[in-house]
Amino acid sequence: MGALSRRLPDATTARGKHILSRLRREIVVWLATTNPNLRPLVVPVWFLFEGDSFLIYSVVGQKVRNIERNPNIALHLNSTPDGGDVVRIDGTAKVLKRQPPAYRVPAYIAKYRSLIKSYGWTPESFSDDYHIPLRVSVTRFHGGD
Repeated sequence: MGALSRRLPDATTARGKHILSRLRREIVVWLATTNPNLRPLVVPVWFLFEGDSFLIYSVVGQKVRNIERNPNIALHLNSTPDGGDVVRIDGTAKVLKRQPPAYRVPAYIAKYRSLIKSYGWTPESFSDDYHIPLRVSVTRFHGGD
C-alpha cells in the first residue's frame, strides 16, 4: 500500500494478504477515541473484522460516551517490537441499537471462547458485562510496505 491510503487492503498483494490475515487472527486492536477535553483515549479491545467493518462489544464507559459525542476513531494493531508492521485504520463508530449479544455471534465466540473461559465467564456472562455493541466502519487503511 505504500504511502497511499485505501478503504480496504488490496488482497491481491502480499502486504494486503498479510494485513487481512492479521485482522482475522489478532486478538486485540487499539481503539482511539477523543475525550470531551480533546485528549485521546486509547484502549485495547476485542474485535471481529467483518470485511469492511469491525464489531466490538463494550462495557458502559468513557469510550462509548466518546463515540456517541464524536464518531471519528482510529484503530491500531500492535507493531513489531522494533516498530515495524504498522497497521492503522481510520473509521467511524456507532453504538448499535439492533445487534445480537456477543454470545449469539458464532464467529465472535469462536474467536474468544478460550479467553472468555480463562476469565471465568461463560459466553452469556461475558455478553451481560460487554453488552454495548459498537460498529466501526472503515474509512481508510494505512500500512507500510
